[in-house]
Amino acid sequence: MSRPLNVSQVSYRSLLVTYLRPQWRRTLIMAGLILAGIALQLLNPQILRIFIDTVTSGGGGGMNTLTWIGVAFIVVALAIQGVSIAATYYSENVAWTATNQMRADLVAHCLALDLSFHKERTAGELIEHVDGDVDTLSTFFSQSVIYLGGNFLLVLGIVVILLLQNWLLGAALALFVVIAMLILNRIRIYAVPRWTEARQQDAEFFGFLSEQLVGTEDVRANGATGYVMRRFYLLLAKWFPISRRATMAGYSMWITTLTVFALGNAMALALGGYLWSTHAISLGTVYLVFYYVNLLNDPLDQIRSQLQELQQAGAGIERVRQLLQTQPTMHDGTGKPLPEGALAVEFRKVTFGYGNDEPVLHDLNVHLQPGTVLGVLGRTGSGKTTLVRLLLRLYDVQQGEVRIGEVPVREATLRDLRQHIGMVTQDVQLFHATVRDNLTFFNRTIDDERILAVLADLGLLAWYTSLPNGLDTVLGSDGEGLSAGEAQLLAFTRVFLVNPGLVILDEASSRLDPATERLIECAVSKLLHGRTAIMIAHRLATVQRADEIMVLENGHIVEHGVRSDLAADADSRFAHLLQTGLEEVRA
Repeated sequence: MSRPLNVSQVSYRSLLVTYLRPQWRRTLIMAGLILAGIALQLLNPQILRIFIDTVTSGGGGGMNTLTWIGVAFIVVALAIQGVSIAATYYSENVAWTATNQMRADLVAHCLALDLSFHKERTAGELIEHVDGDVDTLSTFFSQSVIYLGGNFLLVLGIVVILLLQNWLLGAALALFVVIAMLILNRIRIYAVPRWTEARQQDAEFFGFLSEQLVGTEDVRANGATGYVMRRFYLLLAKWFPISRRATMAGYSMWITTLTVFALGNAMALALGGYLWSTHAISLGTVYLVFYYVNLLNDPLDQIRSQLQELQQAGAGIERVRQLLQTQPTMHDGTGKPLPEGALAVEFRKVTFGYGNDEPVLHDLNVHLQPGTVLGVLGRTGSGKTTLVRLLLRLYDVQQGEVRIGEVPVREATLRDLRQHIGMVTQDVQLFHATVRDNLTFFNRTIDDERILAVLADLGLLAWYTSLPNGLDTVLGSDGEGLSAGEAQLLAFTRVFLVNPGLVILDEASSRLDPATERLIECAVSKLLHGRTAIMIAHRLATVQRADEIMVLENGHIVEHGVRSDLAADADSRFAHLLQTGLEEVRA
């Protein structure tokens, strides 16, 4: 289960604590293997020094002693390789576990954000956040920090050993390491903003690409290919200099490291040769100094590489932090339960607008008794869809209150609220999954017998038996292989399986052919029986089932009353719409 992640947690140290603590055993094993590898790397040149000094001194036990020294060197070398393989295995395991958990936390955070957040961002941009930015943290979790610390320990061990051999050697090497680290750290600070900028441009590009690929059919059908390609090239042109600056910042660290290594080798040769010529150290110690300085090249190179990884991790962390700074304005209710059965619906002096725009709904007052069917009419932009969004609490009102079952929607939990409301729209969202999962929304507590009973009750068994694999038939995410009518039938079945007390129908039968529409007439009657319903209508025939009619215009209620009374009143807006509709049909 994912854990909530907040902005204050997003730092190098806190990320490590948050995601490595649950797998502390594997992390300790990984750290132990790294430390063992460091000890073995420090030991091997000592064996070679003994070998050289034994040969040059002409003493020590002859060939037998040299043979055992050689065997010890080979054993230690093989052990270094074995420890390295094991450390790599554990580090990758730790990294994937940590980053997968972080992806889950970010997805959960995005799903909890307001609908307005998702309206302002493309799917590709969010994918780049959840996958791309987190992917840059993989090495951070698996190697950058622990290996960085290990390499610093290796460097410290080399300095200490050389200090014990000769204070001048140790002091010179320590000074060299300090200067090198200061230079590399300075370059890293220079590079981080450029990597952050590059990651942001990545998200913008892939967001655009995702949006256009999803709309390929419309783009081609409407001749917009040229425009899309022009935008594509403009984004690439903008991306190139940003990527170049980030890449050059990375190369600057690489070039600096090469220069540092060259200076280190020159210093080791000069200083070692001088001390040997003065008989201050043995020939074996000269080799030891040269070997250690060359051994120092590897940890310094890795430190440079890991600092570069930390650059990218820093950019990823910064972008994750920015994402987590976006907090939902809506908070879950206190858990006041909604009653079972048909639900009353009430809007009390509700005023609502999206952002800082002009309000879409103005001082709305509506009260529906349980079991009432309300038909809502109005032109596009009159506020019909906004009513539905407020009932589902996809948005919160700025003024007034929305109540369902006499419970303010802000006091009910979002889970409870959406379990008591069923909605069928013209556009049915299908998933690349089985018919069973599409009907139950992946709720495995609903058994097959109940699903089949609902299909039978709706008269859909003939449709079910036509499926090649029954409930295990896999559907495409775009409903490939299904007609619009069949997709609508799935949506109706979903609502029956939930058994809500309030049903919202957004012209749910407008896309059905006459034969399929007749098939579900009985289903709609059963759906409305014993439930409160709101029918968003685009055709007058749809509201013939309604008990009450409400007409919206520019966010105001211009008429609300019993359908039969309004139809009989020649001066009512509804009667005028009926008359206009009949005239249009005759025409």
